[in-house]
Amino acid sequence: MIEYENLKKLNLAFEKNFKEEFNLFLDSGWYILGDSTKIFESDFAKYLGTSYCVGVGNGLDAMVLAIEALDLPAQSEIIVPSNTYIATILAVLKAGHIPVLVEPDINTYNIDPIRIRENLTKKTKALLIVHLYGKSCEMDSILDIVKDNGLFLLEDCAQSHGAEYKGKKTGTFGIGCFSFYPTKNLGALGDGGAVVTDDGRINIKLRALRNYGSEKKYENILVGINSRLDELQARFLNVKLRFLDQINGHKRKLASIYFENLTKELILPAVDPNYFDVYHIFNIRTNKREQLKEYLLANGIKTEIHYPIPPHKQKAMQGILNSSFPISEEIHKTTLSLPISYFHSEEDVFYISKIINRFFT
Repeated sequence: MIEYENLKKLNLAFEKNFKEEFNLFLDSGWYILGDSTKIFESDFAKYLGTSYCVGVGNGLDAMVLAIEALDLPAQSEIIVPSNTYIATILAVLKAGHIPVLVEPDINTYNIDPIRIRENLTKKTKALLIVHLYGKSCEMDSILDIVKDNGLFLLEDCAQSHGAEYKGKKTGTFGIGCFSFYPTKNLGALGDGGAVVTDDGRINIKLRALRNYGSEKKYENILVGINSRLDELQARFLNVKLRFLDQINGHKRKLASIYFENLTKELILPAVDPNYFDVYHIFNIRTNKREQLKEYLLANGIKTEIHYPIPPHKQKAMQGILNSSFPISEEIHKTTLSLPISYFHSEEDVFYISKIINRFFT
């Protein structure tokens, strides 16, 4: 059986390093907001090419705290893509604002800049874009929109660790929000997240907001929460950060095999030299999605769907998101994610491609 993901196999290559780091963590006797977190924050900021990194408890908190740090007027409108994972929308709601959903480009699956302009109002204060599946959004047009309208730019980079647009890494165009959920290209062994920024004022506010609104022990200057990247996960992340380019390189190699071997019956991810894609997810599209998924499983290949239900169709969003989003619905109805983990081999991908091609012939 070729599994879609197996976290034990994924992390096997780093096991020796993890055990060494755990022993050092245990010996240190310091478990929250210590030197390990500071080192990871510094190293991750350096890797991305940004000034500051603030480690937090998870990717959702990263987005919520980033929005709160902007001090937007209550019930501001924040534009988000209609086909994102629901966490992006939850962040806007939890921060007390109004998510305005905008359809994606059907070719890239990322938010369509033309439709962003069509949805701007006087209440629009920020864009929260998502670099979906490991591909950057089209940033030139988005940056023009931000500049022309005096908007804040936030980036959901949960799936784009190390991805680039014209040589610049995602997360560094605005305020970057990262998740280190275990399945991510840079994944922890538990929950974790971070916000990155070049704005010193935002950096200071975030450090207080993640720690009960406190800069100094027992002195609270803001209404904050408890959302801190712990020392153990910071150590694990620093191990994997050293291998992130290698992880991304492996996934890009597997993707190239898919591109070279998969049938033209499928809609494959868009490729453009301006984009450095890291393939957190390798998604294909077909109107025969369910039949293909069952056929692959019968031949020992597990797949996933990212995502089977669009956000506006979720029960939790009824009465909140009331519009129709046909492009998003088409993507959610036809998309299928193929195995592309760090533990998968080139032979796995050749076999998967062969079985898919057999299905269509």
